[in-house]
Amino acid sequence: MTTSDNQTDHVVQHILYLEQSLLSPSVRRDRDRVAALLADDFLEFGTTGKIWTRDQALESLGKEEPASATPTVQDLKCTFISETVVLVTYTTQRTNTVTGKSAVTLRSSLWSMRMGFWQLRFHQGTPVL
Repeated sequence: MTTSDNQTDHVVQHILYLEQSLLSPSVRRDRDRVAALLADDFLEFGTTGKIWTRDQALESLGKEEPASATPTVQDLKCTFISETVVLVTYTTQRTNTVTGKSAVTLRSSLWSMRMGFWQLRFHQGTPVL
């Protein structure tokens, strides 16, 4: 890779910030903010096994119930696939504020630099049973 360590560190911190912002209920309810972060060809394999397109994800997030607090994040890692593609992996634990039930999920995301901005192209959440 031709970028300096300082540039790489800055990119990693920025992508991790973007990734974590998508876990925030206030960001998730802001359609314009999420739309700017999701690539046109975004695809998600959800924790239930459902496949979500960008439009479906935006529609669903707008209707999301605030029954869950922002999840805790562990083992957050960022790996460059190329200078313009980054893989983010981590684990979340989310507790439903109504039921008190907790769920742990393994997560992975692919971010791509497009037209000078980092956008999320793919996300997968796999429940830990």
